[in-house]
Amino acid sequence: MTTVTFLKQGDLLLGFTVFGHSGYAQEGEDIVCSAISSATIMTANTITDILNINADVTEGDGILKIRIPHDDAEKANAIMQGLLLHLNALTEQYSKYIKLKISEV
Repeated sequence: MTTVTFLKQGDLLLGFTVFGHSGYAQEGEDIVCSAISSATIMTANTITDILNINADVTEGDGILKIRIPHDDAEKANAIMQGLLLHLNALTEQYSKYIKLKISEV
């Protein structure tokens, strides 16, 4: 199962952590993992390379973590809200393979 945890402070999303493989199919053929990876990597790239926010990004096998500096959170909030909306829709469709959490900080 893939767990996605968003960090939230008030109305602002300050980052997320994606951990684990969904287990929907074998690695390389897993459409759920692929959808999650594509959406979260696009979000991280948009925040760092398009919005030019100096976010803390950690990437490894089965994990992606991004932390947005509080001063830049409002600038990145629309893309973060879009990711949350997208992952909510995926979770509704594939609830056995994705767990979505929001952690207030």
